[in-house]
Amino acid sequence: MSTPHIAAESGEIAPLVLMPGDPRRGRRIAEQFFDEPRLVTDVRSIEGWTGSIRGRAVTVLASGMGIPSMSIYATELFRFYDVQRIVRVGTTGGMAPGQPLGELIIASSAHTDSSLPGLEIPGVNLSHTPSYRMLEAAVSAARTRSLGFRVGPVLSSDTFYGSSRAKFEALAAVGTLGVEMESAGLYAIAAAEGREALTVLTVTDHVLDGGELSAMERETGYAPMVEVAVEALFS
Repeated sequence: MSTPHIAAESGEIAPLVLMPGDPRRGRRIAEQFFDEPRLVTDVRSIEGWTGSIRGRAVTVLASGMGIPSMSIYATELFRFYDVQRIVRVGTTGGMAPGQPLGELIIASSAHTDSSLPGLEIPGVNLSHTPSYRMLEAAVSAARTRSLGFRVGPVLSSDTFYGSSRAKFEALAAVGTLGVEMESAGLYAIAAAEGREALTVLTVTDHVLDGGELSAMERETGYAPMVEVAVEALFS
């Protein structure tokens, strides 16, 4: 079995999936964390790798950028490959006051300015939220490892450039922790398909205070985020 965007055969995608945005990070996660990783799809250069962690099957598949791309891959994984849980592992621009670079954000909800969240009920503005069981497990894992982290809402934006400082300041004032581009879509698709999802992010820059991690720090500093995400998958 394959889909228009995933070439894996039936059984080659594990029920538990890690989803970075960047395909290269997906490959690195497979190489660093998986026992016996094997490439199961590479349609449009979006690689999917399946292996095992502590004896349990896990797949890592990149989502690409933005809610439309995330929605395609999440829907196909849930609907056609019987995936049960997805954790998005990605980067974010922080916006909380005094937020240090490298801190983790565990997204308890996802605001969005997108018109395409993936689930609509007429007359209702739906909240986009994760699996509580997975959220609780991620918090416990971060605390056990003495990692710097916060739990709260993020903004899933449709634009990478062009948002005003005033917009970010208003969002920060109501407790929004960071801005990224995919979580609201993932949470909406998981709800629509009756499955579970969570987002764990690393703060790589700060949209209000300035400052950013170097390219090398971005590429090598994701291990704590993945470790927390794996505990959420296994919860």
